[in-house]
Amino acid sequence: MATFRKRAGKWQARIQRKGYPDQTKTFLSKSDAVSWARQTEMELERGSFIDRSELEKTTLGELLQRYLEEITPTKKGATNEAYRVKAWIKEPIANKLLSGLRSADFAAWRDKRIKLGKSPNTVRLDLAVISHLYSVAKSEWGFDGIGNPLNQIKLPKPTGGRTRRLELSEKEKLIEALSETQEVKTIVQLAIETGMRRSELLSIEWDKVDLENRFVLLPDTKNGDSRAVPLSTRALMILEGIDKHPSGKIFLTRPDSVSQAFNRACKRAGLENLRFHDLRHECTSRLFEKGLNTMEVSAITGHKTLGMLKRYTHLKASDLALKLG
Repeated sequence: MATFRKRAGKWQARIQRKGYPDQTKTFLSKSDAVSWARQTEMELERGSFIDRSELEKTTLGELLQRYLEEITPTKKGATNEAYRVKAWIKEPIANKLLSGLRSADFAAWRDKRIKLGKSPNTVRLDLAVISHLYSVAKSEWGFDGIGNPLNQIKLPKPTGGRTRRLELSEKEKLIEALSETQEVKTIVQLAIETGMRRSELLSIEWDKVDLENRFVLLPDTKNGDSRAVPLSTRALMILEGIDKHPSGKIFLTRPDSVSQAFNRACKRAGLENLRFHDLRHECTSRLFEKGLNTMEVSAITGHKTLGMLKRYTHLKASDLALKLG
């Protein structure tokens, strides 16, 4: 049975029913309160009632904070996702209650980010965090009445893969510009030779390096599988020239420090539009140019599908022309 009372010029409706938590909501007029109470009691009677009380007192920012503390640390890409979640918490939209958020709110946020010059891929990844947040809230945190507003909006079309190649002359300039940071210089040289990701290179420990049989074992990669990376003669020489640290780790530099040193070196060398991850693209392309087949290259780089391998492969038309005769 619903009860109504006037407080501070507003009307509060309250419904108490055995087996359900108390439902209360405040309205400007009594008629609105009565209408809500009738609708809610009807849903309770039919068994179709969905408790939305949590949505009406929880903001998107509060839910994101919980996600940051409970879900993000369990992911392989926890560091990168943490940056995205923290950025979302600072957005004005994070101050809105979940009950008031609509697809249009996120569509407007999407359009604003694109106008600010953010890449479609970046916007897609940012929105993917919110989509997963809603899924977790519904399936694990008891927000039964929550729906995913991102299901109704269009995501920006992904851009094509990068095609940046590192020319031989550019490589020489880059290595020279890295002379002041010897460890980062070694990391870059190994990235070009092995195609390993930055995170994989920084995770290598000496007990996973087999110099005699010329490979490095990566027990836990980005896609969840282990991978043995064969070492070229050049890669072998680079590893043999590294002094062993008591910690057992080969490299001690932080991931962000590697990227910062790399970007500074590119600037000093006058290299434009070059990212550290492009070195993985470069190595993959060079493997094909050496005559390795698709299965051999995927075994080295860890790409699971031909589509992904193609995105990381940029063969030179001039080299292909020579093969045609």
